[in-house]
Amino acid sequence: MARQSRKTELGCIACDELGELGAGKPHWLVETPHLLCAIDTHSLLLANRTTILLLSWSPLSTAPPPLKIRPDLSPIDAEFISALQWLAFRDHRVIVAGTSSGYLLLYSLQGDLIHRQMIYPGRVLKLRVRGTKKDLIQDASSEEFCLIMSGVIARFDGSDIQNMLQKWFEEANSRFWDKNPKSQDLEDFGNTDVKLPYQLWNIGKYGTCTDAAITGIMPPPLMEQQSSQRYYCAVAVGEDAVISAYRLSENKGRSLVGAILSKVVPATFSTISSFSKLIWRSDQSSPKKSPKKSDHKPQPFARASPLTCLQDHPRKGEKLTLSPSGTLAAITDSLGRILLLDTQALVVVRLWKGYRDASCLFMEMLVNKDVASSSSSCSEPLKSDYCLCLAIHAPRKGIIEIWQMRTGPRLRTISCSKGSKMLQPSYRFGASMSSPYVPLEVFLLNGDSGQVSVLNRTLYSDRF
Repeated sequence: MARQSRKTELGCIACDELGELGAGKPHWLVETPHLLCAIDTHSLLLANRTTILLLSWSPLSTAPPPLKIRPDLSPIDAEFISALQWLAFRDHRVIVAGTSSGYLLLYSLQGDLIHRQMIYPGRVLKLRVRGTKKDLIQDASSEEFCLIMSGVIARFDGSDIQNMLQKWFEEANSRFWDKNPKSQDLEDFGNTDVKLPYQLWNIGKYGTCTDAAITGIMPPPLMEQQSSQRYYCAVAVGEDAVISAYRLSENKGRSLVGAILSKVVPATFSTISSFSKLIWRSDQSSPKKSPKKSDHKPQPFARASPLTCLQDHPRKGEKLTLSPSGTLAAITDSLGRILLLDTQALVVVRLWKGYRDASCLFMEMLVNKDVASSSSSCSEPLKSDYCLCLAIHAPRKGIIEIWQMRTGPRLRTISCSKGSKMLQPSYRFGASMSSPYVPLEVFLLNGDSGQVSVLNRTLYSDRF
């Protein structure tokens, strides 16, 4: 039997504009410092410290020309682009960037600034987009966008972002048809005082983190079973603690005892203060010093309660990847190990060794589906036909391995060039559960050739 291909080529992104990002040197995609990548349907984002490059590919050579976006960064703070991601909705797609000074930037596909907002002083490490539907595992649906910093995590509700973008695109469309030359341009609208609401937590109790994620909704503490607020579980990895977990509360207050103290202590202090004023009159003639107001006052942290941590010096946690449901997390460390964490039980259920500098992405494959019978019928594969797998890219070995979750065997080994990188599109807000089901796929970008490929999700019967 002829050996089946393990991947399908989709197109090529080679162009002259890539030279500004370091293209032309061998393995530039993986060896160029501060180079960021994000992929979406027929589109790719690449960015260095100062420039975002939007590229598209099409088999019919109808792709639009490359687009460069140069954000307005502060030279005084040596600000640079530190994170990059797509935000995809049913009707719109936008480009999201995080900076080293803690700013969140949103751009349209034409390069117009939609939104700029200070989140928290510090470098943005990663931008995460995630959504879960109500099912047997999750008792509620959730769509969120998270901004990860060193020891800090900010969560935006997907509906708030969608409403803001809907308003912006409606006004942009009205400006397009408005022939009044005095109308405000799109760049000015993108710099308005509109602020997206978000929640902020400090997850640095066990030291600074290099990556983190909100894994899902979790039950409240025992003493707060009647609470109506939501609680989230967050998992972080870092240098001081390989793995740490937190319970995140929507409330900015503290525990039940803390809530009682928050009522008693201010009243007691107020009484003492009033009594002291009767004894020692304050000097009314002395000038009052008004505190200097900061231009960007950080939002106060909501409550984050530590759950557990794994400290194993000198091992350091490096990268974290979540499964679609959030119940599994693949964590790479500095000793070349990959840990599979059950995020509900907070227990490591599987371990791989000998994978230094590895990266992981979850994907779905048709393992138990008869390809021949499915091709003869008109029905598309259902969600139940797919099984969850973990793709492990081992750049030192030059291979990608696909393992069945949770304890299944290695299903496939795919060779890849040294200058390649695995990528995955972000979650699409408002994605429907109707047929046909769109499985989780993994793409492969070869920087040296510019080829974009997708790993085949069908496990053929004549595999090795």
